Amino acid sequence: MTRPFLEIVCPAGTPAALRAAIDAGANTVYVGFRDSTNARNYPGLNFDVEEMAEGAAYAHERGRKLLVAINTFPRAGEPEPWHAAIDNAAAIGADAVIMADIGLLDYATHKHPNLRRHLSVQAAASNPLSIAFYRDNFDIKRVVLPRVLSVEEVAAIIDEIRIETEVFCFGSVGTMSEGRCFLSSYMTGLSPSHDGACAPASHVAYKEEAGGCRLACLGDVTLNRFGKDEAASYPTPCKGRYVALGQPSYLFEEPVGWNVIDILPQLKAAGVTALKIEGRQRSRAYVTQVVGTFRHVLDALARGETDVDTGALHQLAEGGQQTLGAYQKGWR
Repeated sequence: MTRPFLEIVCPAGTPAALRAAIDAGANTVYVGFRDSTNARNYPGLNFDVEEMAEGAAYAHERGRKLLVAINTFPRAGEPEPWHAAIDNAAAIGADAVIMADIGLLDYATHKHPNLRRHLSVQAAASNPLSIAFYRDNFDIKRVVLPRVLSVEEVAAIIDEIRIETEVFCFGSVGTMSEGRCFLSSYMTGLSPSHDGACAPASHVAYKEEAGGCRLACLGDVTLNRFGKDEAASYPTPCKGRYVALGQPSYLFEEPVGWNVIDILPQLKAAGVTALKIEGRQRSRAYVTQVVGTFRHVLDALARGETDVDTGALHQLAEGGQQTLGAYQKGWR
């Protein structure tokens, strides 16, 4: 297969979404098993071993790749489910596993030395020295960079470390504290880092107030109050409105979507290998539209076309807003 202008790495939370991603033009899909070994452990999502094997076959028959996210952290003394996930990923012919935990990386390195290893964004490796540690000790072939770096910083890391680099291109922004967010666990008892569940639906509630206002709650905590004509977003802790100095505001993050489609040439020039779309909990319709748009734009750029319409994704941005985030650090 000809090396693409930039590799599209697409999430697939279900077998249907996997097929949709491949059919829409994704070079690679990333998936997880139906348990706490991956960071999107929600009811109705993910794959059992048989479904994963079928997904790998579907991708490979079409010249595409399948990556398995095993990117949560086992609790002390309980590594067995994670070891089983690594073993199963190797058995079904995954093209790589995406991991962050040092103990799991060590297990995969020794038990399955021929299984390609990618460093998950959950490891929060954001400088050459930390990335080199994983490369030198666990033969990491690719790093997924955290969403805290400017384009110039990404380029500097790639120039020094000389490793395949994957960066986020579309979807949720998050708190930019990859692998270190425990806000949801304080409210639900379930940890994004151990259980793979941030703001699980079982703990979400919406309550009506007099006058038509609506409260969005997670566990016993009210995270937001929406006016009568205001669209109510999903209550994740980082996107709640909190009262500080007497004023309610989005202290951590506003509901806004990450979209870098307008700076793809700059990311290519920086040496980026692959673009990661966020959102294994999204529908196959979402997957089809996002992948199809990126496929169209990247193919046009590969042909040398510069006047490309990139507006098709704007309506999918969370909260109807878009950001380049840290790629262009306007706060400096």
